[in-house]
Amino acid sequence: MGRQGEAVRTTKETTVEVWLDLDGSGRTEVATGVPFFDHMLDAFGRHALIDLRVRAQGDLAVDAHHTVEDTGIVLGQALDRALGGRERIRRFGSAAVPMDEALVLAAVDISGRGQLHYAVDLPIELIGTFDTTLAKEFLVALATNAGLTLHVRSLSGENAHHIVEAAFKALARALKEACEHDPRAVGVPSTKGRLGETQEA
Repeated sequence: MGRQGEAVRTTKETTVEVWLDLDGSGRTEVATGVPFFDHMLDAFGRHALIDLRVRAQGDLAVDAHHTVEDTGIVLGQALDRALGGRERIRRFGSAAVPMDEALVLAAVDISGRGQLHYAVDLPIELIGTFDTTLAKEFLVALATNAGLTLHVRSLSGENAHHIVEAAFKALARALKEACEHDPRAVGVPSTKGRLGETQEA
């Protein structure tokens, strides 16, 4: 049985349900009502080899902000639950992913100290109904709720679609590496013996 996690969040603005399996094969079922965001979550699951189901209903008549941010929150919560006690994981992962002219680096530490460090030179525009500023909002919510120290940096790029897609794929590859079991490891990969928000690891 794989490392599975699920979470649900209901507010006056959104209802979001996420289920995932860290030891999957990259099968995804995603429906958020934001087509480009669906495309990014599909790419995330496939390249992280995470089986992923996402269902979100939000106040899209206002804009996509609440839907995207709340999906990041719930995905982070499900990921946190799937990781359990963090035993034998590699903990760290990084990847640089190109997409045409764009190149984005992502580095992950499953530290328990959720934080995002974001340096992405990204045009502010709409990709379909997805405001490019929402990429950062999603990553903040994901990192905070999953307890990830996450760095995302663009090294080159001009096309917003390419930059955002490279970022999601780089995150996926980095997270895949960090979540993998290390066959030589014993216990939790921390000198403190645990990974948590109040511990230095």
